[in-house]
Amino acid sequence: MPPTHILPRLGINTGLAHKILVLFLRDAVTKVGFKRAVLGLSGGIDSALSAYLVTEALGPENVLAVRMPYKTSSPSSLSDAGVVIEDLGIHSETIEITPMVDPLLERVPEASNLRKGNIMARMRMVALYDQSAAFNGLVIGTSNKTETLLGYSTIYGDNAAAVQPIADLYKAQVRQLSRAVGVPASVIDKPPSADLWAGQTDEDELGFTYDLADQLLYLLVDERYSVDEVVAEGFEREFVEKIWRQVRLNHYKRTMPNVAKLSRRSIGHDFLYLRDWSG
Repeated sequence: MPPTHILPRLGINTGLAHKILVLFLRDAVTKVGFKRAVLGLSGGIDSALSAYLVTEALGPENVLAVRMPYKTSSPSSLSDAGVVIEDLGIHSETIEITPMVDPLLERVPEASNLRKGNIMARMRMVALYDQSAAFNGLVIGTSNKTETLLGYSTIYGDNAAAVQPIADLYKAQVRQLSRAVGVPASVIDKPPSADLWAGQTDEDELGFTYDLADQLLYLLVDERYSVDEVVAEGFEREFVEKIWRQVRLNHYKRTMPNVAKLSRRSIGHDFLYLRDWSG
């Protein structure tokens, strides 16, 4: 059993977090010239929380939720997303990605579930960005801190977005804030799943629970513990080393592509922030 004394340290002030994230979203969307937002709504807790936050920030008339099922997707995912859409009163579209995905999968019948899942995730982002253009809304991401650190995402798939409101919240904290803002219990309590194939769950695919990962990552990242110090807290060394290696190797997914530096003011090196703009 993992140490349980760390769990209380993952507690957040939900009222403060709620206020910060709503203000953050309003600022991030409007300061780049948008008034509207678009997000993919899977029926899971992460996208549901993101929908509640961005709706409060911009108003329901300015938010479009897009459901993008594949033929093997769970029907409950569509219905859970529908509950959120109805509760918030936001615009919605449902785009079936099966006709887009299957022609490519037919070319690679030997593809693994992981490879198929990546194709689906990227096709969903193609559809979402097209809806972004049609709705004139900025794409809002729905990734949490746990999966972002672990690299449990598809680059240019589900991790593609203009703004990431909940990527600094561990999964346990996503649950806390979701309860506070009124996300339906049916969404909060369901097993986390990317809904990439029948019966798929995040924790089965990862090989460990989010609660265990949250506690370990909190010590390694937020508290800056060394591997030895985390082991002293009661975690198995082999598991700690495996997770820390996974965090390091997936760093490229958390940054923009590296730019080779040739000039005095290179994009991604010296030219980074709004204050760097002139004129």
